[in-house]
Amino acid sequence: MKNTSEVDLSLINKTAVITGASSGVGLATAHLFAKNGYQIVLAARGEEGLQKATDQCRNLGATAFYKATDMGSAEDVKSLVDYTLEKFGRIDVWVNNAGVMASGKFEEIPMYINEQVIRTNLMGYMHGAYYVLPVFKEQNQGILINNVSIGGFMPAPFSSVYSATKTGIKGMMSGLQSEYSTYPQIHICNLYPQVQRSTGNMHSAKYSGLDFKIPPFAADPKDTAKAIFNLVKNPKKDKFPDVTSYLIKFAHDLFPHGVTNLATGGLRMMMKMNKNNADDSGNILEPSQYPHRIYGETSLPVPSKTTKKVLAASLLLGAGLIYFNQKKKK
Repeated sequence: MKNTSEVDLSLINKTAVITGASSGVGLATAHLFAKNGYQIVLAARGEEGLQKATDQCRNLGATAFYKATDMGSAEDVKSLVDYTLEKFGRIDVWVNNAGVMASGKFEEIPMYINEQVIRTNLMGYMHGAYYVLPVFKEQNQGILINNVSIGGFMPAPFSSVYSATKTGIKGMMSGLQSEYSTYPQIHICNLYPQVQRSTGNMHSAKYSGLDFKIPPFAADPKDTAKAIFNLVKNPKKDKFPDVTSYLIKFAHDLFPHGVTNLATGGLRMMMKMNKNNADDSGNILEPSQYPHRIYGETSLPVPSKTTKKVLAASLLLGAGLIYFNQKKKK
């Protein structure tokens, strides 16, 4: 392994490891790192999606490899780190991105499904940090980026265990940021994006009649990938990738019960309408199946970015007016 104190960093080909790289935000992130000249190792559970993603990155000019990895397995993640060091001799950027979601009534989601969500999400991020941070210490340099999601600040309705993992990731990484504060060249960055217009929803587990598609206001996964890459150039401890993500969090801070109850009520109505739908364990226990691509299916046509900005500004203005009116009444 090359030590930063002995090597001119400008002469080193940078190496990145991206988990959950076979589809969605992970795939968009892999493409972006490939376009910017990184040596990359892609990780996910499924060989088919990984091979396709790796071929795409090579076509973009990158030196790219993949390793099938279950992030819920400490042994698999250690093997991923060792594999990358064997290939490239160092790791400059590690992107914790692999995640799964199970939605439905808490008691109707099988316990083994809930436990696997915890293993993949919370323990997966822990495994990544546990095995890559010592590498960063030896190099005296490195960036760990955690795609946490806005779920680190507010609960996802009828996805309680998923919400617990995101809150847990935020807490764990905040602790590690303090612990590693004496290493100025090692950065631990947390990103909090809103729901994505990716394949994540198509691959997720659905119980209790839930069968929802991506809302039209969902973020573009390529924009989230850009936010991830920007953290490499300008590391920050905590970052919202877009205005909408921050506004959703801001609205929840102002009206926590109102925002949560509104979303929960909509999904409760959907479950009553679709109560005969078969349960679907999605990609919780098995690798994500087709499609291995960036974008998923939306419930309605996707509005333009200009329309989204206008709506976001309107929401911010409305929330601000309500907030200040309430303050005046007090």
